[in-house]
Amino acid sequence: MKSIVEAVASHAKVHPDKLCLADGKRELDYRGYWECIYGYAKYLQSKGIAAGDPVVVRNGQNIETLVAGLAIQLLKAIFVPVEKNAAEARLTEIVEAVDAKCYIADKPMELSCLNESLKEVLNYRDADADFETFVFPELEEVAEILFTTGTTGKSKGIELIHKNVVAVAENVIDGVEMKKDNVELIPTPLSHSHGLRRYYANMLNGSSVVILGSIVFFQVVVGCIEKYKVTSMDLVPAALATILKVGEDKLSDYKDQIEYVQLGSAPIPESDKQKLCELLPNSRLYNFYGTTESGCSCILDFNAMPDKKNCIGRPTCHANFVFLDDDGNPIEATEENPGLLACAGDMNMVGYYKSEELNREIMKDGYIRTQDLSYRGEDGLIYMLGRQGDVIITGGNKIAPDEIEDVANQCPLIEDCACVPVDNPILGKEPKLYVVIKKGESFDEGEIYQFLKDRLENYKVPKLIEEINEIPRTYNGKIQRKALL
Repeated sequence: MKSIVEAVASHAKVHPDKLCLADGKRELDYRGYWECIYGYAKYLQSKGIAAGDPVVVRNGQNIETLVAGLAIQLLKAIFVPVEKNAAEARLTEIVEAVDAKCYIADKPMELSCLNESLKEVLNYRDADADFETFVFPELEEVAEILFTTGTTGKSKGIELIHKNVVAVAENVIDGVEMKKDNVELIPTPLSHSHGLRRYYANMLNGSSVVILGSIVFFQVVVGCIEKYKVTSMDLVPAALATILKVGEDKLSDYKDQIEYVQLGSAPIPESDKQKLCELLPNSRLYNFYGTTESGCSCILDFNAMPDKKNCIGRPTCHANFVFLDDDGNPIEATEENPGLLACAGDMNMVGYYKSEELNREIMKDGYIRTQDLSYRGEDGLIYMLGRQGDVIITGGNKIAPDEIEDVANQCPLIEDCACVPVDNPILGKEPKLYVVIKKGESFDEGEIYQFLKDRLENYKVPKLIEEINEIPRTYNGKIQRKALL
């Protein structure tokens, strides 16, 4: 298949009555989904949308959003998803940046482009949909532009052709050993690469997807698992933490039904990994490493290999890794001398949208360069210490801040924490720990220090510990360390 929309059309021919999507309000089989995509594509075509036109869609975390996305791609136009809660200033910035031909959302905005209602998308379903009216996209044609969250400055648009989108989906399918009868619960935002790519993988595979807007009400999650006989789940670490807090006892009831859980987008606390292994001992529990620029490029089943500290696993089917020094030269990276991870493969983006200078910095010889300090172990697996800017070098020793955080989060006093580097006149840098104290407990610096000292090498123990009210995080749980510096 050259595109996800072509895959959906193919499955609509082969097994039209198979469940394709459910979102809590409605269900569509593959034939019904194709009819909706086809009908809305004809409608957008009548409004002047054509090949190459960027169309911005504000996520509704529902079937309408997904129909709109594939209808846009069926027209060979460019799908530009944005998050549901995006500020108007951000939306305007993105619409203007891509020179959007159309904006689709629940509510219109005063923009220079065409406004369309997301609520009306399914009204154009066409029961007479055929498979010949439209010419499906080619591999080299632009499929979508995904904008980063822009938490550290102006957001960047990541341009992806259909070859990239299909390759990422194949990385997921191969990585998790997805079966054709898979039914995957996806409660993660469909405007972000994480949830969107898991949905694409299931569509390419001809599987079924159940969409949820949130996992806060765990009884709704349970209802979906039971009603649709869910066999897999896709979670970000923040969602996993919520489930473990409000529904861990119930989750274990499905240990023989859930074949796998896939996680990604941010580091997972070791304590949460261990708890999930206990609750789902028979499930494959995957942690994906990847970026929006180079998606789902490494995978680890941490239930099968629980002792692989700092390991991100094996490259997925389209990924090839090298390790670079600070000047961009390949090196034989080791634990003592890690290199900067760089990845090549069909999943790699075309580039940042209209950002040639930035593309020259990050892309070279087919590789996308990262700031992740990594090495290949003797077992052939990839190990990561953390981002170059986050890794703390103190007295010549390298410290991964998440290692300190994993231990600190096991302290009975601590609800949440973050470790950052601060200046030290003798050592150069040293770790500082910010902590959020659990309700009902009191901040006791000495007790926390002793807890860490009993469990970490001496040079890793933070001598500076400060209480704050909240750890700054992105939507998917990533610590925003720069906000603490």
